Amino acid sequence: MALTIAEVEHVAHLARLRLSADELEKLQHELSHILDYIDMLKEVDVSSVAPTAQVTDLANVMRDDEVRPSLPREAVLANAPDQRDGMFRVKDIF
Repeated sequence: MALTIAEVEHVAHLARLRLSADELEKLQHELSHILDYIDMLKEVDVSSVAPTAQVTDLANVMRDDEVRPSLPREAVLANAPDQRDGMFRVKDIF
């Protein structure tokens, strides 16, 4: 599949790339070759392969979410450099 220079310029614009004419021409050939390889992959018979989202046998190793009591407010604010009315005080950001 041969890309046109206009298509390569469009992709470069989307990627915020400034390319010279030589770079555009080189990228045109490289991207066209990549698309040719993708076309070759379309010819592979994958009808007997089940769709998979993950190809490894990894399992989720995170713990289940469960409701637990949190720290008391006094303990949380114990090391706060500045607090008022049970809340952290921070400098204005304006």
